[in-house]
Amino acid sequence: MAPQERTPCCEEEPRQSTPIENNLSNIDLSGSFVNKGYTNDPGDSADSVASTKRVTDDGEKRKKVTDFDDLLPYVGEFGMYQKILFLLMIPFAFFVSFVYFSQIFMTIVPEQHWCWIPELANLTVEGRRALAIPPKTEGPYAHDRCHMYQADWTLALAQGRTTPDDEWPIVPCTGSWEYNRSDVPYETIASQLDWVCDKDNLPATAQAIFFCGAIVGGLVFGWIADKYGRIPALVGTNLVGFAAGIATAFCNAFWSFALCRFLVGLAFDNCFTMMYILVLEYVGPKWRTFVANMSIAIFFTLGASLLPWIALWADDWRRYALGISAPFIIAAATPWLVPESARWLLSQGKIDKAMVIMKKFERINKTKIPDKVLNEFTDATQKAIKESEAESKTYSVLDIFRTPRLRRNALLLIVIWMAISLVFDGHVRNVGSLGLDIFLTFTIATATEFPADTFLTVVLDRWGRRWLACGSMVVSGIFSLLATAVPVGGPSASLAILGRFAVNISYNIGLQYAAELLPTVVRAQGVALIHIMGYVASIVAPFVVYLGNISQDLPLLILGVLGIAGGFLCLLLPETMDTEMPQTLADGENFGKDQTFWDMPCFPRKKNETSIPETYNTRSSARNQEDHFIRSLPASGSRASVRASIRLSSRSARRNQDNSGV
Repeated sequence: MAPQERTPCCEEEPRQSTPIENNLSNIDLSGSFVNKGYTNDPGDSADSVASTKRVTDDGEKRKKVTDFDDLLPYVGEFGMYQKILFLLMIPFAFFVSFVYFSQIFMTIVPEQHWCWIPELANLTVEGRRALAIPPKTEGPYAHDRCHMYQADWTLALAQGRTTPDDEWPIVPCTGSWEYNRSDVPYETIASQLDWVCDKDNLPATAQAIFFCGAIVGGLVFGWIADKYGRIPALVGTNLVGFAAGIATAFCNAFWSFALCRFLVGLAFDNCFTMMYILVLEYVGPKWRTFVANMSIAIFFTLGASLLPWIALWADDWRRYALGISAPFIIAAATPWLVPESARWLLSQGKIDKAMVIMKKFERINKTKIPDKVLNEFTDATQKAIKESEAESKTYSVLDIFRTPRLRRNALLLIVIWMAISLVFDGHVRNVGSLGLDIFLTFTIATATEFPADTFLTVVLDRWGRRWLACGSMVVSGIFSLLATAVPVGGPSASLAILGRFAVNISYNIGLQYAAELLPTVVRAQGVALIHIMGYVASIVAPFVVYLGNISQDLPLLILGVLGIAGGFLCLLLPETMDTEMPQTLADGENFGKDQTFWDMPCFPRKKNETSIPETYNTRSSARNQEDHFIRSLPASGSRASVRASIRLSSRSARRNQDNSGV
């Protein structure tokens, strides 16, 4: 699939016919994923890209190479090496899907279960139920799942009884349970340890503990990534997932299982994000939308869709845990296959090592960086490092909340992201309550990732963030509510899956929105805070799904209300499409002041230049004279795009700010 170029859905004027300057230095991936210059697609040839930087026939001087994005076109923007790296994302995308979804198939319990009475072992299943289990006239089950008659079973058998005595008292189950395995045909840890009735909250608790591990893992491996590099963090997080996943297969109690889930949670997101950001940093701006979205749409979706069938094939939860954890050991080979982040190396002053990597790109892509360009780049990088070391101003996440508009936007982003995270995770885990085969339903629901990500790749830079986020969230909520108004089974499952499709779109937009709206000087910390709050909401999600034990409609009702409420809150945020991303705290405070509530990218209004904040008029006047089009990077929405933002060092962000003259 070719990368998507931005084409306004309602253009008022034809696009200019003269070539646009290939000003790649305006692309600030390391600080904020900003594409500040809309450029023609240079293709894979370094010659075609470099031609805009050489001295032209009429004597025009080429632009100096001052940062990594200026250097990248000389080695090719999506050459052979970048394509190899794109394919190397496959195992890591599989790993993150295994980490995220694996517990569902370890802890599911057959819908039909009842008390096991050893004295009646010689009777048939129907005979045991008819004699010892109270019948039920209400609800989806014909018998009680948590109670039994209390009687002298030896005497009852001697009397030849096949039906209960009305005088027998009804008591809670003691001992173990018996399961009808027609819907879940293998042993899970929940059925093995009888996590049913008064213990049916244990799977939800274990999943909440998993997300606690994810919070800790984000902080720990984020620090490792900034301190020691992306490759050590990538290898470390996957090896932790490997060790904890293997250990899970040997658990025989809830607390040992919960501990392993916490340790597996350390690997969540990080086991793919580091690879995701590495590849994004090495491809050109015109290909980042394609790489960011299609890696999730294809690789992540495929890995998640395979999970239920791996569980069925393994036919036992322990073999299943071993089977999905063992492949993580492949990550140990990463240092020999994947290059370290050149941007991180440059931020640490390791210019020589970064140049070795770029020489490898030259060799595999069959390109050549001119010596003069390398010298310019080296000199500019050394100068930027010295300026960065001299910079003493530091910012904290608390600065986001010091001014009213920025504080409002930050709080809105937190609340909206928490709603999106809870609704998304709730739909993921509610598939077992839809009245259909859980394995098939999960596969179909997960497959909605592909059309959702593909759709977003096409429309996000045409329709904008605000109204699309609102619409997708509201649609998700409406479908969730409608699913409670139709019969359980095919109708309710179909509507719930449509709700899942819509919230997939919201999730990917939400990942990008915060990175575009928060100022550069606090972007990494702010996005990290929002992401952590999303994990807090995800901790609640398993308990929302657990409410299905009280009423089958409750989870979808809650998800529906949250979806609609979160969608309307999106309209209170400013639109970030086709805008320069804020750099300073003042920029963040003034951002969107010239917008109105009803502004829509498809129906642009003529802006009065005097109404634009002075901060933006001053900074953009020079660019307007050059006919430059200011916009944010095309949709890089994905599970990992937030982590791709927060993993980048704040020192690099400050240096980029200094270089831009802000």
